[in-house]
Amino acid sequence: MKISVSKFYTILFVLVLFSQLYVASFRANIILQIFVLSFYAFTQKINFTSSFFSLLKPLLVLFLIGFIVFFFHNYKSFNLIKDIFHFIKPILGILIGYFFYKKINNFRVFIKTIVLCGFVSAVIHFIVLFSTGEIFSGSVEQVRDFSKDNFLELIAIFFLSYYKKFEGRPLFKFNTNTFFIFIILLLSCVLYFSRTMIIASIIILLSIHGYTYVTTRTIKVLGIVLLLLIGLYAYLFSVKIDRNKPGLETFLYKIKNAPSELFQTKIDRENHKDLWDHWRGYEAKRAFALMEEQPLSYIIGTGQGSLVNLKFEAPLTGENKKGLKLISELHNGYVYIFYKTGLIGLLILVYFLVSIYKKIYIIDNVNKFATVWVSAFGLIFLFTTLTITGIYNSRDIIIFLLGALLYFHKEGNNTIIEQE
Repeated sequence: MKISVSKFYTILFVLVLFSQLYVASFRANIILQIFVLSFYAFTQKINFTSSFFSLLKPLLVLFLIGFIVFFFHNYKSFNLIKDIFHFIKPILGILIGYFFYKKINNFRVFIKTIVLCGFVSAVIHFIVLFSTGEIFSGSVEQVRDFSKDNFLELIAIFFLSYYKKFEGRPLFKFNTNTFFIFIILLLSCVLYFSRTMIIASIIILLSIHGYTYVTTRTIKVLGIVLLLLIGLYAYLFSVKIDRNKPGLETFLYKIKNAPSELFQTKIDRENHKDLWDHWRGYEAKRAFALMEEQPLSYIIGTGQGSLVNLKFEAPLTGENKKGLKLISELHNGYVYIFYKTGLIGLLILVYFLVSIYKKIYIIDNVNKFATVWVSAFGLIFLFTTLTITGIYNSRDIIIFLLGALLYFHKEGNNTIIEQE
């Protein structure tokens, strides 16, 4: 049985996505990504537009800064290799999405693939929750034990909901199919109890409805959103919320604690409650303390291969029962890039993310739905870089979808009709 080129690269793309979601080993995922991209390079003609290459330049420069600075220090080669993989991961993700869907060249196939992958992922989520009994535990932490978030499912539900609005026809022939998939995706997304997914949902909704394109109207809407957030936090700080109480109260405590978790750096390391409630702030504090010892690092960073000394063995992974004292990655991606590549690298990262967001202002785009999503991903990364390392998160899946959407945004053929 002969498999079409479209189906073959769709299968490879799905394999990469599910590996990202369910294979815990970063090393295994990187090897898979390098393999599938190398296979494409050996079997297909590589070509891309100058505008696409220009978009990738900031990521290449970030990699080079960190790599060059390494030679001014005496770091272990193993740590260098690990950082090299982390710095090339977003480049690999964009290239895989871009080249695979340049070959497939069917926007509808892309959207349907992501929706169906999200649906399968949601079914897996429910199977795990029911088979382990966690869904009946009444504990938010236990329900979240399988996975903290799932952006594939989140994006799938919005792809499903808004495809018809932009493309003029439904994604599936039968409304019952659409409704069933929507309900499963919605329930699964809710059960992640993810603060990051909530913020991402708001960003996506604002983007789809045109409120991220700055006008007087959007400023008013964003002002209302800001007032609602202020009202929410005013309420949360006015009531007593127990961090240890099971159920929804634990989730509300996490929402309440989110700002101080990111920015509070005055922390008592001996007080475990204080430390874990403000872990991201503690990581940043230790990184800044080490940079003070090398003033030049504020400009060019400490380089790839550098580690952050936590000053104690933190139980951050199950791989090492003693815990980790030296870490390479930080939750705050801005601090992470600042630590590795300095102020120069930080400005380049912000420039890259803003340039992705600004695609919404391009009028002569081929596919408006794709453009809206490219811009939304730019805004999502601006936020997730603050909380979960953004494009440099080893488990990030959005970067692969961004690569595909960058192709459809200006180059893709949106007129091909899929055989259903």
